Amino acid sequence: MNRRYFLKSISIGAAGLTFGASPISAFAKNEGITITILHTNDMHCHIEPFAANSGNFANEGGLARISALVKQIRAENKNTLLFDAGDLFQGTPYYNYFKGGFMLKLMSKIGYDAGTIGNHEFDDGLEGILNALPEAKFPLINSNYDFSETILAGKFKRYKTFKNSGIKIGLYGLGIELRGLVAEKNYGKTVYNDPVQTALEMEAFLKYEKHCDLVICLSHLGLRYRDNKVSDLVLAAETSLTDLIIGGHTHSYLEKPMELKNKVGNPVIVNQASWGGLVLGRIDFHYAEAGKNSNNTTSQNIRVVHEA
Repeated sequence: MNRRYFLKSISIGAAGLTFGASPISAFAKNEGITITILHTNDMHCHIEPFAANSGNFANEGGLARISALVKQIRAENKNTLLFDAGDLFQGTPYYNYFKGGFMLKLMSKIGYDAGTIGNHEFDDGLEGILNALPEAKFPLINSNYDFSETILAGKFKRYKTFKNSGIKIGLYGLGIELRGLVAEKNYGKTVYNDPVQTALEMEAFLKYEKHCDLVICLSHLGLRYRDNKVSDLVLAAETSLTDLIIGGHTHSYLEKPMELKNKVGNPVIVNQASWGGLVLGRIDFHYAEAGKNSNNTTSQNIRVVHEA
């Protein structure tokens, strides 16, 4: 199927599709304001569902199904934001033929609000990223890579803020160490800065200087490791002002988002949505009124399933 066909079909609604997991209507419509955060990670150019011979993943996932589900949720709550935690590129023939710009164009059409980059974005070097970026109509955020001595200088925002019904949301992004994971020629003079120190800087900036009510990290660090390598769980334990860590890289499937304690004992939510569009993560933050968090959240990971 050609590029034009997919650009057209990606805008089709939920007709003919059914989705697994808990129904969207399971979320109570409380008084006040609800900010809904939807997220994906490690899409790896999975536009179509997994094939029927794909074992446990048969007829599941894919960006087209994510599109229909997001459209349905946005119709229920205008205060909905959609993010991605990296590794958009590589993984199917669509990448081999169209490269990363095609994926960014489809995600723009769906209406992603922001994303970050993972290690596979570097598979065709810095030039591959640069060539794809014009197709992104949403910002790609990274706070801990210094691209100032590369062709990507000035191409990535360190943060982004949104304001929905009086609630201000601040977003920052963290990338994994590229050395030993990506060929050096593919990242060139990109400088990797410590993600924990960067997180401490960014969360304080967003909370105290930008006066954000909700601080979110888009992370491509990985959920957890056996050694002391920096991960989302390490990040959760070391930060104090980040409310939600949306992760990627390790393709982790969680039955539901993890509700943990941060460095000062306050709650922080950590989540990762498997890979390939198999899961759509959803976290709802409920506010009694603008600027006043009721400390009430509801969350689920929605398995994206098509039933013939």
